[in-house]
Amino acid sequence: MAQQKIESESRLSFMEATSIIVGHGVGSGILSVPYLASRNSWLDIIWVIALCYAINLLMHYMIADLSLNNGGAQFIKCFENELFKGKSGKALTWAAFVFLGLSVLVNVSGFISGSAAVFSAWIGVSPRIGMVIYYVLASLVVLFGMKIVGICENISVYAMVAVVGALLVAVLAGGTSEMPNRFVAPGNILALYSMVAFALSAVMSTPQVVKGLNGDVRKIRASIALGTGINTGLILLITITTLLGAGSEITQNGALVDLASKLGGWVGTVGYIFSLLALSTSFWANTLNLRDIVHEQTGLGLKPSYLACSIPSLLLAIIGLQSFVGFTRIASVIQVLTGVGIIISFHRSRKRTGESLIVKRFGTVPFEVLVIASSLIATVGAIVKVK
Repeated sequence: MAQQKIESESRLSFMEATSIIVGHGVGSGILSVPYLASRNSWLDIIWVIALCYAINLLMHYMIADLSLNNGGAQFIKCFENELFKGKSGKALTWAAFVFLGLSVLVNVSGFISGSAAVFSAWIGVSPRIGMVIYYVLASLVVLFGMKIVGICENISVYAMVAVVGALLVAVLAGGTSEMPNRFVAPGNILALYSMVAFALSAVMSTPQVVKGLNGDVRKIRASIALGTGINTGLILLITITTLLGAGSEITQNGALVDLASKLGGWVGTVGYIFSLLALSTSFWANTLNLRDIVHEQTGLGLKPSYLACSIPSLLLAIIGLQSFVGFTRIASVIQVLTGVGIIISFHRSRKRTGESLIVKRFGTVPFEVLVIASSLIATVGAIVKVK
């Protein structure tokens, strides 16, 4: 079957597309892995991260195939084309659009709040003023379009690798602690699996890679593999650095906070830089994705769609998310159901087109079941008690 024409606002270089995958994945999750890793043995850390990489790569390839078979479309349009048929199709499509959109809005408001906290601690502005400053600066990147997002993501990836490398050198120069080497509880492994899977997830940015690389199968496959690999490397580097530097004193405050208290104040400054980079890359990727979803469903145009999906996130951040805790839990369930819906849509897409150009023989039913099972296990891992 002939491939649908890929329509995109611009084209991305290979590294720009790869950096969008990295930027979506790097965020708060990557800084939470060391705490959970410290509650597991070193051997368990290695195999969990390796398994998460393999299954997440498989899932992202399936998503890329689904998007490719639908002309580079985002999830909601793919659901409309593949999953939601019949009289109730339109209603289900709009319901998915609303719920998925709201869950992303909450995530983006968290990036705004986190960045404002960095501004507040670093330059002393009030949190709300920090939110507005950050939103305006970060929004300029997305308003200039996908190409500028790709360039900024690419620069940020190199900067984050350099920051983590500097931290590792500082830890090695200042003396190291012993690595964890004991099994504690099965629940700890589940919790670690859940957090690593979350930190490696860039599912909504995969269609951007498909569009940005103009449907080039070889480049798409390599870009997703490298982007997920860089994220895996960053997880390992930050985890090793934190475990060697802070030892058993790791808390739930985040890896950089623990390292700052152990190594000295300069790490705090480095932490501000890394945090802003990590939050900004996630902000750019998520708002770019949601912008395209809104545009595909409403036809508003790219810039109006961006404002329509990002200003509510700023308002949520200003109001404060504490009153939205219940909703964020619902949002996480929505994202799991969306993940299941994506695989079902991929299955139907593969049957309709008779091919899986990107995932190839690993797109059969047993592998689809494996990806769904992984998503459900990660959901359980997110709520188990860590000992």
